Amino acid sequence: MIRFDVLTIFPEMFHSPLRSSLIGKAREKGLIAVEIHDIREYATDRHRMTDDYPYGGGGGMVMKVEPIARALDDVLSNQETGVVVLLTPQGERLSQETAEEMARHGRIILICGHYEGVDERIREHLVDREISIGDYVLTGGELPALVLIDVLSRLVPDVLGNRESARQDSFSAGILEHPQYTRPRSFRGWEVPDVLLSGNHREIENWRRRESLRRTALRKPELLERANLTDDERQALSRWLEEKNGKGDMS
Repeated sequence: MIRFDVLTIFPEMFHSPLRSSLIGKAREKGLIAVEIHDIREYATDRHRMTDDYPYGGGGGMVMKVEPIARALDDVLSNQETGVVVLLTPQGERLSQETAEEMARHGRIILICGHYEGVDERIREHLVDREISIGDYVLTGGELPALVLIDVLSRLVPDVLGNRESARQDSFSAGILEHPQYTRPRSFRGWEVPDVLLSGNHREIENWRRRESLRRTALRKPELLERANLTDDERQALSRWLEEKNGKGDMS
């Protein structure tokens, strides 16, 4: 089980997503727990200000250190330890490898940044790591927090129902997932590959592995640098890359 504590100034953004789909079911079953904490409740002035103008001038507002520090003190007051994460474009980019590492923690506290960013003392003294979901800027950290909750929850045993699903997902094995098909067998003349209907599980697994490698080489070849490949697979990849360079595709 993983417990998530989310510190945000927009708690309403989490209400519907956390009640829906697999995340909602996982919470109902007690496989994950998510608590939302409104940072404004920890501001002491009458207007509950959580941001202020930056020292030195400049545009935008900066989130204040005091309300976030008080919120963290309260969240951690039960002595249960946890890793504190700031969601920020400046953080390390989220990957499946990072997710699997973080999923080993029993408790994760997520701080949602906003406006022009956060007081630097939050980074220096209050958080354990900073995470980004991509090299672009969002309005705040709420959507990245939801993404991280979803990614990590999928790694909790029994959340997906089928324990093989997470293992077979794209990136979990270091390469992209193989193509998937379901009924009908034929649609507009588009056919399901015969091998998937053969009942020969070894041939099916070989086909899936081969197509995963082919798809990775075409779409995200940088992943292959760290993939565990056999000599035959490396030779096949070389042929596909030659075809790609010569014909413009790898089909």
